[in-house]
Amino acid sequence: MKQFNRFLLIWDQKFSQILLGLVLFTTVFLLSLASPFFMTWDNWRNILDQSALQVIIAVGMTFVICTGGIDLSVGSVTALSGVCMAAAMHAGVSVEMAVFGGIVAGAFVGMSNGLLVSRLNLNPFIVTLGTMAVARGVALIITKGIPIYGFSREFTWWGNGHIGPLNPPMLTAVFIALLGALVLNKTKLGYYTLALGGNEEALRRSGVAYKLYKLIVYTICGITAAIGGLVVTARLNTAEPLAGSMFELDAIAAVVLGGTDMKGGRGSITGTVTACLLLGVLRNGLTILSIPSYYQQLAIGVIILVAIIISELRLKNAPGHGNIIH
Repeated sequence: MKQFNRFLLIWDQKFSQILLGLVLFTTVFLLSLASPFFMTWDNWRNILDQSALQVIIAVGMTFVICTGGIDLSVGSVTALSGVCMAAAMHAGVSVEMAVFGGIVAGAFVGMSNGLLVSRLNLNPFIVTLGTMAVARGVALIITKGIPIYGFSREFTWWGNGHIGPLNPPMLTAVFIALLGALVLNKTKLGYYTLALGGNEEALRRSGVAYKLYKLIVYTICGITAAIGGLVVTARLNTAEPLAGSMFELDAIAAVVLGGTDMKGGRGSITGTVTACLLLGVLRNGLTILSIPSYYQQLAIGVIILVAIIISELRLKNAPGHGNIIH
């Protein structure tokens, strides 16, 4: 009986990932039958390349949503960080220092979000909606609305280079995903991140510096968005102040589709990565099948809504779900 109960517990914890994995496998199988080009390595390299950027940003978003918060500014931070890197390089700063400065800019926006949410107890939706506009505005002011382009090969390597059959964005995404999973599952920061979403009041009463951990979580999200800015700018060889549009919605969709509870307290880096791959496969497959982009958006939106409905119904029917770490 104990073994059976243990099996049920593991099944409940892994339900979202198992379901998502099955959907991904089925989608790949059907698309491979529909098109002979789908299973080629060139096509899969394109899928992985496009999914890598979403994974990088979505990992940071996973931490924020695990606390019961949200960050709508990541798309604007992606643009601002890329613009800061580009402006610094055009001013004669070395590539290393320019990249570092861009990541610091992203961390600063994330830290600002964390301070406003944790110290002033403001609604994260409203706060990050405001910083989204501020970051985008600063990017436009720096560039005067004109894209900055033309960088050294040392910089563009981060978007278009090759390490064997893979490229830097893919490897960066793998590293960030593994690091994110390790932190969320095996560290005090990960435990407190989930506890913030599960029962913040209990965390406060236990004497934990919960505001500090919330600040750290939003800073992490800013850093991953800034790394996304590095990838976008290097890939396009252009710093576009309007880049990153809708990135926040893609990241939130991947996180929720991957099984992270929007109310907080439950999170999965594995699920987030799988969801990013699924969305990448769907977009790629529908493009190969010559499905118009607006139908693609409709199909992906329906899938996300169904996933949310299934997740919410399952949680409501569960006999009291607590903080669950994946």
